[in-house]
Amino acid sequence: MKVLVTGGAGFIGSAVCRLFVAERQASVLNVDKLTYAANLASLRPIENHPNYSFQRADICDRSAIAKLIAEFMPDTVLHLAAESHVDRSIDGPGEFIRTNIDGTYALLDASIDYWRGLPPARAKTFRFHHVSTDEVFGALGARGRFTETSRYKPNSPYAASKAASDHLVRAWHETFGLPAVISNCSNNYGPFHFPEKLIPLAILKALHGEPIPVYGTGDNVRDWLYVEDHARALYTILTQAKPGASYNIGCEGERKNIEVVTQICALLDEMLPDSPHRPHAKLITFVTDRPAHDRRYAMDAAKLRRELGWRPQESFDTGLRKTVRWYLDNRWWWEPIWYGRYSGTRLGAAPAAAEG
Repeated sequence: MKVLVTGGAGFIGSAVCRLFVAERQASVLNVDKLTYAANLASLRPIENHPNYSFQRADICDRSAIAKLIAEFMPDTVLHLAAESHVDRSIDGPGEFIRTNIDGTYALLDASIDYWRGLPPARAKTFRFHHVSTDEVFGALGARGRFTETSRYKPNSPYAASKAASDHLVRAWHETFGLPAVISNCSNNYGPFHFPEKLIPLAILKALHGEPIPVYGTGDNVRDWLYVEDHARALYTILTQAKPGASYNIGCEGERKNIEVVTQICALLDEMLPDSPHRPHAKLITFVTDRPAHDRRYAMDAAKLRRELGWRPQESFDTGLRKTVRWYLDNRWWWEPIWYGRYSGTRLGAAPAAAEG
């Protein structure tokens, strides 16, 4: 199988490339713009593999993308390229509109032209797989989970841009027949995660003895998914799903943010018995909440389990332990980021709009 992966130098994309090339024997062309959160060092395990190649390109550049698709002739396009950090979408929503909406349109436009020119047998098996988020559904109450039929109600610029891209992909399937599938996942965590997100940020702040920021009271709930489990789910959907299908991906890993950070601190206390910062929980600091901070997300992945047989291999507890251990053992990866590009400064603190 030949897979063109957009955003393959990002957190989830690099996990996908590593899995597909090293374990599934797929041929992968990684197309990435290399924005601030992309890191080719995350592809080091496969960078010299004969089935892997990389091209730097912006998905908004329709002609460049069309050329790469025509030359590589993929069996599927796996679309992961996106601006993905809610806080940054609050500070500057324009780039999210450009990449997540305009970029998805450009990729759809190039892909459908390619698909229409394929021989009938290849056209029948071609897939366009769009990877999205649970945040398109908005916030849940205290009970229940999002299903594939939950209504869309995005609350952040990031979520709104992803919701728009989901609708575009669905429209291209319904209107033009493009054999597309959509997946919406819960919060990912694991190795090679850029440290603007909660889990890697908490780990690195604690390692440096710095205050660990927790928004509001820390009671916001997220459903956590180990990134390698997500990559395996994407492979399952890519190879088994019927055109027009959509699947939620999650592993029943609901935790309050304060519980996640407290558990990280406990793992660091255990793994670093000589740390001068023990107990690390004393570093937890509550800060002003994010504007329009969704209270709770939770994903119902029963359809994916029932129809395609996917199961996560990691629980939240086992996955978090692996993640903390990875950051302790892989300073070579995160130190250039922490001391060069991003050292955990607050993002997304723009004031909420006044009521009236």
